[in-house]
Amino acid sequence: MGTNPIAYISLGSNLGDSPQILREAMARLQPFSDEPITPSSFWQTTPVDCPPGSPLFLNAVVGLRVRAGESPESLLRSLQSLEVEFGRRPKVVLNEPRPLDLDLLSFGAEVRNTPQLILPHPRAHLRRFVLQPWAELAPGLVLPGQTMSVRELLAGLPVDDVMMRF
Repeated sequence: MGTNPIAYISLGSNLGDSPQILREAMARLQPFSDEPITPSSFWQTTPVDCPPGSPLFLNAVVGLRVRAGESPESLLRSLQSLEVEFGRRPKVVLNEPRPLDLDLLSFGAEVRNTPQLILPHPRAHLRRFVLQPWAELAPGLVLPGQTMSVRELLAGLPVDDVMMRF
């Protein structure tokens, strides 16, 4: 096992062939990892804070062992480039439907608070569609600045979002 940190990335899609898009995106994330990536199940979720009538999302989380020399900022740039390759357009409406949304959730114990990047992700601990798949991969993970594990954060959320394993 490598000594480089593990980064966790959430994937979401609610435009196009979402299962295929997530599978392709996971394959495209593999080169950023020194080991085989660990993917969660796919979860179908109701849109949160999205425009009315938004299609259901398909969400997942992957863990990857970052390569030597990779920083949170360089990985974020790679994720943003990948979103554009998959057809992501500049935002017109907040949380509008999109073929691929990639969020850097955490990068080992790194903490960032810049206009470009906040680590760990500032809302991950509030989102069932992130915590549910993440709990499959790292249930005992305690994020920097948190006292509860991913599993405990998930258990503490109100059950209001509809989520089904896909």
